[in-house]
Amino acid sequence: MSEAYSPIPELNLLKELDDRMGPVSYSEGFELREYGADAGLPTLSGDPEFLSRLIPFAQANGSGSDYALWRCDDRTDLATLPVVLIGDEGDLYVIARSLTELFRLLALDSEPMMDFGFLAAESVEEHSDGHHEFLGWLDRNFGLGPPEDVHALWAEREECDDRFRAWASRFLDSGAHPWSNGGS
Repeated sequence: MSEAYSPIPELNLLKELDDRMGPVSYSEGFELREYGADAGLPTLSGDPEFLSRLIPFAQANGSGSDYALWRCDDRTDLATLPVVLIGDEGDLYVIARSLTELFRLLALDSEPMMDFGFLAAESVEEHSDGHHEFLGWLDRNFGLGPPEDVHALWAEREECDDRFRAWASRFLDSGAHPWSNGGS
């Protein structure tokens, strides 16, 4: 039996960094959780198809929002699946088109915002203690850094978010679960 955190090499690399850094934060509000734990999803919908297509893996902010991978199809490279934000107030939308895109957003070192995805990098006055180590990790492992144009990146994920919302609406009672505009 494998002792890997997940079946996704990119997440396993992040878990190694996380374990090495200990309790030091590298991105505001972000914290890896048990891979595949329910993250409150059954409170949104008990439908087995809905639950089987979302794979929670991390806390998104300090108030109870989480990140999950959306199994939008049967691709084998799970790192290329869209990342969904499961908001603590019922918001549910695509925040990134892949794990590496999420990692770039985490490099901004700010919590996700419902109306813009993430705060602009220049608005962060103080970085998390492990922020610079995370930036080095991101560059070494993926040759990436923070996005230069957060607005463009946020706009590029809209098509994926529209597909996600159409899919999720089959399982959710729109009156019971608020749908933020998610920046769309």
